[in-house]
Amino acid sequence: MRKVRVHRLLLTASLLLLLSGMGLWRLYAALIVGLPSPDELYRRRRAPSTRLLDRHGRLLYEIVDPHAGRHTPLTLDQIPLYCRQATIATEDANFYRNPGVDPLGILRAAWINLRGGEVLAGGSTITQQLARNLLLDPQERQQRTLTRKLRETILAWRLARRYGKDEILTLYLNETYYGNFAYGIEAAANVYFGKSAADLDLAECALLAGLPQAPAAYDPLVNPQAARRRQAVVLDLMVRQGYVTPDEARLAKREPLHFAATPFPIEAPHFVMFVREWLEERYGLEAIYRQGLVVTTTLDLDWQWTAEAIVRRHLNRLGSERPDPNVHNAALVALDPRTGEVLAMVGSPDYFDPRIDGAVNGALALRQPGSAIKPLTYAAAFDPTRPHPLTPASVIPDVRTSFPTREGLPYVPTNYDRRFHGPVSARVALASSYNVPAVRVLQEVGLDRMIGLARELGVTTFTDPTDYGLAITLGGGEVRLLDLTAVYAAFANGGRRVNPIAVLEVADASGRRLYRADLQLGPQVLDPRVAYLITHILSDDQARAPAFGRGSVLRLSRPAAAKTGTTTDWRDNWTLGYTPDLAVGVWVGNADNSPMQNISGITGAGPIWHDFMEAVLQGRPPLSFPEPPGLEWVEVCSLSGMLPSPACPHRRRELFIAGTAPTEVDTWHRLVRVDRRTGEPATPETPPDQVEERVVLILPEELREWARQQGWEVGLPDGGRVGGPSEETRGRWDDGAAIVLTHPDPGTIYWLSPTLPPEAQQVPVAARPGDGVSLVRVTLYADGRPLATFDRPPYRTFWPLTPGEHRFVARGRTADGEVVESRPVTILVRPSQSSVLSPQSSVLSP
Repeated sequence: MRKVRVHRLLLTASLLLLLSGMGLWRLYAALIVGLPSPDELYRRRRAPSTRLLDRHGRLLYEIVDPHAGRHTPLTLDQIPLYCRQATIATEDANFYRNPGVDPLGILRAAWINLRGGEVLAGGSTITQQLARNLLLDPQERQQRTLTRKLRETILAWRLARRYGKDEILTLYLNETYYGNFAYGIEAAANVYFGKSAADLDLAECALLAGLPQAPAAYDPLVNPQAARRRQAVVLDLMVRQGYVTPDEARLAKREPLHFAATPFPIEAPHFVMFVREWLEERYGLEAIYRQGLVVTTTLDLDWQWTAEAIVRRHLNRLGSERPDPNVHNAALVALDPRTGEVLAMVGSPDYFDPRIDGAVNGALALRQPGSAIKPLTYAAAFDPTRPHPLTPASVIPDVRTSFPTREGLPYVPTNYDRRFHGPVSARVALASSYNVPAVRVLQEVGLDRMIGLARELGVTTFTDPTDYGLAITLGGGEVRLLDLTAVYAAFANGGRRVNPIAVLEVADASGRRLYRADLQLGPQVLDPRVAYLITHILSDDQARAPAFGRGSVLRLSRPAAAKTGTTTDWRDNWTLGYTPDLAVGVWVGNADNSPMQNISGITGAGPIWHDFMEAVLQGRPPLSFPEPPGLEWVEVCSLSGMLPSPACPHRRRELFIAGTAPTEVDTWHRLVRVDRRTGEPATPETPPDQVEERVVLILPEELREWARQQGWEVGLPDGGRVGGPSEETRGRWDDGAAIVLTHPDPGTIYWLSPTLPPEAQQVPVAARPGDGVSLVRVTLYADGRPLATFDRPPYRTFWPLTPGEHRFVARGRTADGEVVESRPVTILVRPSQSSVLSPQSSVLSP
């Protein structure tokens, strides 16, 4: 029995040893077998190039193995110290102290692997990154497993034994991918800054050091803001490691960067880089460099050359027409609204000009769109599923209006011409790009609905509605020209989302097709009738005449719709427009965001848009926009937008979505019996032969002060009131109060000026009756004390500014003796620090 037990123990031990050996062998095979030798670090093999073609098969660019092309190795002493320090601080702070691997990183990867079965966290040292990128094959490199991590770690340990730290750092800086086909710090310096790596300063080194982790996401030629944020992170890490002082980092963050590119053979360079990023995301860099892809793009090279020539010509024209206009950049995007194909893309007038940051792609950069975003607000308001949808005939008061904000300060928009236009139709308000009506419409529609519609139509940069205010309808949010052009393309095709497509087909070197574009449009986002109303308004030359005049550059020799936009301080101007078969967007400005000198959308971007549209569509038959079913033409009274009454002097036909036309007869114009001898209302004693009928204009109270300032006769000759506004008009723009303080605006902060006499530092205090209310006496109060009492309008006086917080109220008495009081208005007056006496306002142009 004892022998049997011994044999069993020996057998068990043997089996355990055998199994352990097999396990160790499997582990050894998995981790060691097939590992490349560190000696292969410098070996390279050539591969067929990837060719990018236009839609007709003409070569745009040939992508070669960067190590056979744009790849210039440097010695470590040729690389600036700041670049070395920035890289170490960002990628491997313990580089000179660790054995080539990060034990904590390995443990973290193992723990994650045990919990989730996949390595999701990094922790790779510079040596590990070098081993992975240069020694592992492409397939294994993409794996996110513990085995791959351990193999990478073994290779890194071997490399650290085989090569010195300086040699490894030199290899890393020479071989790392920085985006835009740039391998190594020298190529990156040339691609992004047009200079040698030896000439890079701290700010430039920090920006480049931040790229390898995500070259596409931090690409400064596409997203300068993201690159700048990443640069700031790198500089902060350099401060933490003691490489630079906080002051040096702060100065580097503020330093203006000028992006450039070294000339090389390429057509449509910004478009090529756009396609390159798409290829990289879809197939990876290894496929681009090793598989000899043939990529047929959507670009029409003839159209591209035409766009580039027109952009350069008009920028030269602007520079010669006026002294120092400070306008250097422009971008253009052309889309087929029926498929989304990108037919032309100009990112700047000269990709290789560092003086204008020419390599920055203006078609993809984030910029404020000005009034070019307004059609989205009106499209949301025209939605027939809304209660009381807006129509092109709806009248919107364009008068001075203060809107509340989350910050508690009033928002007081003004128009491009710094005038108010009184009662304007939605048609004229949109076509002439009036700001106050647009903000009123957005306030009624709501930010959620407008931003949601923008996102559904492809605006990728509008996120949480709580991040924005009412000024978004005037261009207060940033967009990309490509995205906004796609929105206008959706208007052109009847409301279906347009997803821009840059690649038609991808094949490998043997001709095997890897990809073919689906040219189907996206979902139906807009009611086709709403899209048509926007198109009808934006193609109405008469409706935009008050702002742009008749026959402006927005008018083509064929049916076309167009809209301009100009932002505060002239930093950006836009023109976007379309025909049924082409949508084109143009941006003009400066890549460094410096302001132009009085260059608006109609003078800057407009001529470029006009000339490109006319040039590329020449010879094509003009197409009309197809009118969808469910629309109707109805005659309305021009001023009120209601059905004409016998007293309405001016009428016009307007287009409506069926079921949204007005049903109420005009109440703004009244026939009144007048004594022709006195001009007073006729009385029973007036001889019949002295009585005549006259048309009297009765405006809603909100418009009366504006009308009086224009010299209009409003109401009866004795100042009385005939009737009131319609139910349709009442309530849309008025809160129903019996008496309203119109000045000052609630929450306004005023500053006393030490340079002005006290009598010059006064603000108006004014009130008006609510719609349908007749007042016989009004008293204005400041801090509980009466300022002035009035028996008839205008109810307006002035109050001298005094430091502190102040409360204003208006009280009135109606004809039947009822005492009414306005909502109080509170303002703040601060001691002498500024000469600004008016509330903050936003002025954005058409």
